[in-house]
Amino acid sequence: MRIGVSLPVREMPNDLGAIKAFAQAAEDLGLTHLRVPEQVIRPGGHLHEAYMILAYIAAVTEKIELVPSVIMLPLRQTALVAKQAAELDIMTGGRTRLGVGVGGNPQEYQAMGIDFHTRGRRCSEQMGLLKHLWSEEAVIFNGEFDQIDGVGINPLPIQRPIPMWIGSGSMPPPPIIKRIAQHADGWFVMASPEEYPEVVSRIGAACEKIGRDPGEIGTEAGVVVVGAREAEWRDRVKNWHDTGLTHLCLRTLGGGLSVDQHIDKLRCAVVDLPVENESIL
Repeated sequence: MRIGVSLPVREMPNDLGAIKAFAQAAEDLGLTHLRVPEQVIRPGGHLHEAYMILAYIAAVTEKIELVPSVIMLPLRQTALVAKQAAELDIMTGGRTRLGVGVGGNPQEYQAMGIDFHTRGRRCSEQMGLLKHLWSEEAVIFNGEFDQIDGVGINPLPIQRPIPMWIGSGSMPPPPIIKRIAQHADGWFVMASPEEYPEVVSRIGAACEKIGRDPGEIGTEAGVVVVGAREAEWRDRVKNWHDTGLTHLCLRTLGGGLSVDQHIDKLRCAVVDLPVENESIL
C-alpha cells in the first residue's frame, strides 16, 4: 500500500515556508504522495488554488507524487485543465496524479457561469477528452460541451495520459460508478470499511459490462491521526490495508496543531505505521 499525506494548508494560511517544510518532511519520511484540496469560489476557509500551490511545491521536492484532490472539473475549461496538468507533470518529472470530481454546490457553478445540472455529463466527456489532449499532438473531438478541430497542447506531459482519480461521496450514485469504470485510474474512498465492499462490487460490475479489468482501478482512503479518533488511527490503517486498498492518505488537519506540530505529528505517525509503506526512497 502506498501511504501519503494531505497537506494541512488550511492551517498554514499564506505561510509558504511552512508549506515547503511540510512537503519536504513528507518526502524525507518516504511518504509516496502529497494531496492538496481544491476550492475556487465557495466559502469554506483559507485555501490556495491547487495547481498554483503544487507548482510551488514541485520546485522544492524531487520524488513525492503531487495530487490535487479534487479539481471540480466541470468548473474549468477542458483544454486549460489539460495544459495546466501537463505543465505540472513536466515540472515534477512525471509525478502528477489528477483528482477530479463534480461537487454539489449550485452557488459555485453559478459564480463560474457553468450549468450545475449538466456537470456529470460534462465531467465524463472532459475525462475522455483529457486523455486525447495528453496523448496526441493534434486532437479532433466533437462532443456535447467541447469541440476541437485538429489542435492540441504543446508540450505534452511526461505521462501520456496523466492518471485521473475520481472523488465522490461515501456511496457513489450509478452515474459516478459508471464514470469510474469507464474513465478513472482510481477513486478516493469516502465509504466506511463496512460500505467499501459494496462500492467495489458495483464498480466491478460496471467494469464487467465494458470488458475492463477492475484490478486496473486504484483505491485511496484517508485516516486522521489527530483529534477525537487519534487513539484508533493505527487500527484503521491496518483495517484498510487488509481490504486490499492500494493507497492511503494520512491527515494531520483538525487537531488544532501549530505548524511545527503538524510535522512532528507526521513524523510520529510514520514511525508508528502498523503496515509497510511502499516508500519512494
